[in-house]
Amino acid sequence: MGFFGRKREEIPPHPRKEPRISLPLSLESLEEVFRDAVDFSRRQVQLAGDPGKVVTLCYIGGMVRMERVSDYVLRPMAQDRGLLECANMAAVMEYMELGALYDLSVERRRDMDRAAADLVEGNCLLFFPGETEALSFNVGTEEKRSVSAPENETVLKGARDAFVESIRTNTSLVRRHLKAPELKIREQVVGRQSLTTVDVLYVEGITDPALPAQVEKRLAEIDIDAVLATGNIEEYLTGQIRTPFPLLQHTERPDRFCGGLAEGRVGVLIDGLPLGYLAPGVIGDFLRAPQDKSSNWMVASMLTVLRYACLLVTLVLPALYVAMVTFHQEMIPTRLALSIIAAKRDVPFITVFEVLILLIAFEILQEAGLRLPQSIGQTVSIIGGLVVGTAAVEAKIISPAVLIVVAIAGIAGYTMPSQEVAGALRLWRFLLALLAGAAGLFGAMMGLAALVCHLAGIESFGVSYLTPFAANQGEQVEGRAVLRQPLPKTKLRPAALKTRNKRNQG
Repeated sequence: MGFFGRKREEIPPHPRKEPRISLPLSLESLEEVFRDAVDFSRRQVQLAGDPGKVVTLCYIGGMVRMERVSDYVLRPMAQDRGLLECANMAAVMEYMELGALYDLSVERRRDMDRAAADLVEGNCLLFFPGETEALSFNVGTEEKRSVSAPENETVLKGARDAFVESIRTNTSLVRRHLKAPELKIREQVVGRQSLTTVDVLYVEGITDPALPAQVEKRLAEIDIDAVLATGNIEEYLTGQIRTPFPLLQHTERPDRFCGGLAEGRVGVLIDGLPLGYLAPGVIGDFLRAPQDKSSNWMVASMLTVLRYACLLVTLVLPALYVAMVTFHQEMIPTRLALSIIAAKRDVPFITVFEVLILLIAFEILQEAGLRLPQSIGQTVSIIGGLVVGTAAVEAKIISPAVLIVVAIAGIAGYTMPSQEVAGALRLWRFLLALLAGAAGLFGAMMGLAALVCHLAGIESFGVSYLTPFAANQGEQVEGRAVLRQPLPKTKLRPAALKTRNKRNQG
């Protein structure tokens, strides 16, 4: 049985067709491939005005920049008198390949698969009568969203450029921040239909060579139709789908991305997605904000401790309240207990049901505010807060103490720098509240123990997920578990990454 209960024998094999197009490379075959594509265009061109030498130019409208085609390809073919001296079309092809046309990139294509892919990527193809090869020129359009400040990661002190949807623009942003020639960029194509370009980046001499090799191997094993969303890569790369916690760190800030590369991590950039991934990702990385290294080390340490405290509050507070009110009233101070009893006197529901109802309402309001347009979403949040809060308390549906507890837990969850971690904590918060309602503090502690065991069993590319609180192959992380050391004293890179060069400064 599979993970979702379906027998693996019932799943038919994915038909892998190699080559994709089993036709010889010719103008007629190319027209057959793109016969129902209205944006496919072809044009015959006389070389230097000679009617005896005619070539055919093919391109896809919208994917090429027409000015480049006219200036770099058509103009030289019409004006270069050296083309008339070529004895045959083979000589013409060689003459153009050596520089008669004003293009930085020119390749010979011998198979239909690569030629069709070039057209889709924004190249133009030149076909020569009697020849079984074609020339491919890069004249693609560079229309893309301009580089702007990051929207989801607040920048207080630091660079204000963010990744965009163009992978070449993103690699150029990385090169501008990390100018080392040792920066290596390897490329793969993932997705049978989308043919999405995925780049793997690392710094040679720092990164453990086994890490980029492992990432490339997992990318090569991905066999899906299209890579159009982040999940299409995340769930395949991590290799573990039975956990709600993220195993890849993502960022839209090139400076943070380059900081991870300099530490010895491997980066992944995907064409069409305005963010970059860093591997491995461990719990300590998801609780540090991008601006921590830009702040004073004492302030950054204090904020990190605050985040860890908020993690415990958002996870445990609802379950702790349910357990104390339902099973362990002796743990509550007398005056507070009398206040809770007086407020709960006319409420018809048990405590665990109140907490669960409010937690669900909190999630519904958050989802509604997130999916609606920004102006409407803010209105829904305000109205929902008034209805769920004031009206529900006045109607004696819930008690004020429960409202305060759930509100504190929800607000504490917003301090998490990673929304994926916050989402995983919300799932476990429901589970702990249910266990507390069933078995009191014993149930809540059993739930926390199960959570620790779950996290201890997770690895991200061979690194324990509980790093920096866990040892990795006998190497214990010291001095940087929670408190951030002053940067001049941070002489070594993280030991868990097993970097080739362990020192990051003199």
